[in-house]
Amino acid sequence: MLGTEYAAFEACMQQPHFRGIRVNTLKFDVNHCERLGLPIRKCPFSDSGFYLDSDEMSIGNSPWHHAGAFYSQEPSAMSAVTVLNPQPGERVLDMCAAPGGKSTQIAALLNGEGLLWSNEYVRKRAQILLSNVERMGIRNCVVSSAHPDRLAEGLRGFFDCVLVDAPCSGEGMFRRDPQAVADWSPEHSATCAVRQLAILDSAAKCLRDGGVLVYSTCTFSFRENEDVIASFLDSHPEFCLEPCGVEFGRPGYDRSDKYDLTLTRRIFPMDGGEGHFAARLRKTGECFDAPVQTAAARQNDDEKRAAALFAECFHVAPYGRICRIGESCYLLPELMPDVKGLGVLRGGVLLGDIMKNRIEPSHALFMAAHAEECKGIVSLSHDSPALAAFLHGEEISVDGSLKGYVAVACEGTVTGFGKCSGGRLKNRYPKGLRTL
Repeated sequence: MLGTEYAAFEACMQQPHFRGIRVNTLKFDVNHCERLGLPIRKCPFSDSGFYLDSDEMSIGNSPWHHAGAFYSQEPSAMSAVTVLNPQPGERVLDMCAAPGGKSTQIAALLNGEGLLWSNEYVRKRAQILLSNVERMGIRNCVVSSAHPDRLAEGLRGFFDCVLVDAPCSGEGMFRRDPQAVADWSPEHSATCAVRQLAILDSAAKCLRDGGVLVYSTCTFSFRENEDVIASFLDSHPEFCLEPCGVEFGRPGYDRSDKYDLTLTRRIFPMDGGEGHFAARLRKTGECFDAPVQTAAARQNDDEKRAAALFAECFHVAPYGRICRIGESCYLLPELMPDVKGLGVLRGGVLLGDIMKNRIEPSHALFMAAHAEECKGIVSLSHDSPALAAFLHGEEISVDGSLKGYVAVACEGTVTGFGKCSGGRLKNRYPKGLRTL
């Protein structure tokens, strides 16, 4: 495949793997990255992406990480969403979304407008996806755990853009994951190609006429990359390949007499990333529309209590339709379609849980808030002992004038909340997220 470049590839494979972060522009200004205190430098794969120049630094316990200011992500993994190029107001489906790197990147580009639907078939991984969506403060997302065929049935023609970051043989993870090496085999790669085509078939049905489908993998295999695209185009004449519109990486390989597969994009370790492939396709055929929910004409008592709680905590109007589902109230995205039977774990933001005659606010509600929206806030420096104590689950001392539910922030980036009384803040940071 690489010819004379193989020696350079082999030399790269003996070096430490690339590490990176992507700044979450929903919660943090990418122009102030020096505040993060990390050894970073710009990477070419995303406007908000950076290399992390440290092989040993653990960043998961950073207060900034807890606050959702950044997402730890292999640099070239950011490339697929850059190729997709979603725009604010669009409806976007991430078909194979866990653990959430690409979904949270899409959400930042949508900037609160439109709808993101993040799906992960494996339920356990979908829960990890949901946790990352919450941490990054995303308001306009639906998280589901459904088979791609089921989504295709229920959401036919609904989306403007679809991303299929397909399960693959993982050759682009060899430097950073020994298990990926152990799991590899020619038979596994062949099985992946069959599954990838099936997922693409479902994704094609979810896309509207004129919409964009991006297919990506983190493997080098012809069979799972260019050959999958050629096979998909053979069976889907309503699609055509488009230029990826990016400068990073290199053209894909010319593997077909019918299609210009050099329009696809490849990234090898020599190109500054662990390994990725992306193809951008456009649909020109028939389209079907899915219905969008309309706002309820009347709120029940619990929804009224939820609205009052929101007004108690924030200066702004609710950014979604308040709706009781089960024993909780949610802020549902305005563009949310009928989700019955689609394996939805969460639509929009969990506002709070219904208790006797009251609503208890959720961690997710405050994580989705901006500091200037909060009526009460305790903003602490990133290296503050008080912030460390809060993230550990302890009560902290606060200004005695603060009452009720109050946001806690890392230098203006909300990371949780508590309830204030008598100069003390009773901690509401979830036990599963607390530092050791």
